[in-house]
Amino acid sequence: MLLLICISWGTCKLVKRRRKAKLKSMYFKKITLAWQLSSPEGNVEKGKLFNSKELDKATDHFNDDRVLGKGGQGTVYKGMLTDGTIVAVKKSAALEEENVEPIFNELVILSQINHRNIVKLMGCSLEGEVPLLVYEFIPNGTLYQYIHDPQHSISWEVRLRIAAEVASGLFYLHSSASIPIYHRDIRSSNILLDEKYRAKPADFGTSRSVSLDQTHLTTLVQGTFGYLDPEYFQTSQYTDKSDVYSFGVVLVELLTGEKPVSLLRASEGRSLATYFVMSCYVCFEAVVGLHK
Repeated sequence: MLLLICISWGTCKLVKRRRKAKLKSMYFKKITLAWQLSSPEGNVEKGKLFNSKELDKATDHFNDDRVLGKGGQGTVYKGMLTDGTIVAVKKSAALEEENVEPIFNELVILSQINHRNIVKLMGCSLEGEVPLLVYEFIPNGTLYQYIHDPQHSISWEVRLRIAAEVASGLFYLHSSASIPIYHRDIRSSNILLDEKYRAKPADFGTSRSVSLDQTHLTTLVQGTFGYLDPEYFQTSQYTDKSDVYSFGVVLVELLTGEKPVSLLRASEGRSLATYFVMSCYVCFEAVVGLHK
């Protein structure tokens, strides 16, 4: 009986290992095909296929000291290529069904984009255990840090310019790209600032391309609470206006310095969008009262 149990346990482990290897191979093929079939738009240069050993060396073997940020889709490291170019390398999480699609989206969408206010994908590596995505390095962190971290500050002039640059990037995605693109996760922590504090929206893992005659996407509700379009939340229909709503919340963040969601505000105003509308209504009533 003991021998039979051991054989059964070993067989189950072997079957699971083989199944995992088969799924991994299938996912890699899907991602590789996405890269090969991606057709850059206009003057967009095709990204480079990097050697995994080159990126391992560039990030000092993915040293924890090089970590720029972590998320559900993977970890981003600062790296330096052999020619001295500083890059950001995203090491994807273990290949599972739920995180293959974000990698797929990043490759397909960013390989077709060339805009100064959108983060640039420089290439990828499809050789190692997991895919590695290589981006231009954006040195000044996220807009969220500069709005909400007391150690950082930005002038009103820079805030206004950042708002205009994010709007420019969104307009390009919605109206100037060959195929309209919905970002689907516009928030201040997804807007990076370069050395001159120019804004560059990033993180296209949940983005979608849509046909020219398509007015909306019907999807499972995804996004960040506080930035979600209420109509999308109720109907599951995402439109370009849903991106614009999220951008509106970012504008209010820039204007007020308040967080998109805060437990410090009264329950009816914990959402920044609601809080802002309520405050505007109170101000309007006060002005009307003065004129009376």
